[in-house]
Amino acid sequence: MGGAGGRLVFMRIAIAGASGLIGTALTRSLRLDGHEVVRLVRRPARRGDEVEWDPVRQYVDTAGLVGCDAVVNLAGAGVGDHRWTEAYRREIRDSRVLGTAALAEAVTTLDTPPDVFLCGSAIGWYGETGDRAVDEEAPPGDGFLPDVCVEWEEAAAPAEEAGIRTAYARTGLVVAREGAWGRMFPLFRAGLGGRLGDGRQYWSFIALHDEVAALRHILDTPLAGPVNLTAPAPVTNREVTAAMGRVLRRPTPFPVPGFALRAVLGGLAGDVLGSQRVVPARLLDSGFVFAFPGIDEAIAAALDPRGVPAR
Repeated sequence: MGGAGGRLVFMRIAIAGASGLIGTALTRSLRLDGHEVVRLVRRPARRGDEVEWDPVRQYVDTAGLVGCDAVVNLAGAGVGDHRWTEAYRREIRDSRVLGTAALAEAVTTLDTPPDVFLCGSAIGWYGETGDRAVDEEAPPGDGFLPDVCVEWEEAAAPAEEAGIRTAYARTGLVVAREGAWGRMFPLFRAGLGGRLGDGRQYWSFIALHDEVAALRHILDTPLAGPVNLTAPAPVTNREVTAAMGRVLRRPTPFPVPGFALRAVLGGLAGDVLGSQRVVPARLLDSGFVFAFPGIDEAIAAALDPRGVPAR
């Protein structure tokens, strides 16, 4: 994060969801570059780099946010971790909406608020798009996840109304060794991978390295409002399957029928089988350069045992 004349400016950044896949990678990247990161934790703070909060009770220890240049909210229950019972649907929604509302209100109470409030969001905002490419100008779709994303972003309104630069990172499918994508690698390594359903649905992916770099780009630039965090060229599930086979050098002979996915995944199956062709218009327009724009290279980067340090 630069300053005038190339002088480095070190920032103090608060991150909610710092223990998740993206939050862990972002925290590591920032600290490697000398920035101070404070992590929001849902228990009493035990270390100097921790701030207590409780999104359900709408509580944030605002003393720990004093002096922060940015607040980043990446907290939220995983959408692929459980079957979508009514109770878990509430958890998916509340973990995002209540947490965002609590942080948005908290930053407005500070005598010196942060310069930027970066709120996590998702391409679930757009719902089913079929073969139609959409950018940040597209309206929300219909269904559970679009409804959650709309409420999620609306919950940040107090920060935006207070004049804090507020951005919504609409993240796609993150290609990484861990998380939802990481659960596919053992199947493909065993030669059991295959297309899902008919395989024609678009998957808007992003390498974990580029996800972190894009989040940092948003912190560094004047970007505000929705920003799609997806690679420039979404690919179909058939293309993902072929790329996994190429990179892992394994056959991919076993398609997974839609009815089997619905039996196993419940409500999430609709989103796995659905098509979202989302393009990162605002990132590209702002000058962001992807390190791993193609699906083969994104998969290879995720599997690189050395790891790929984020910019």
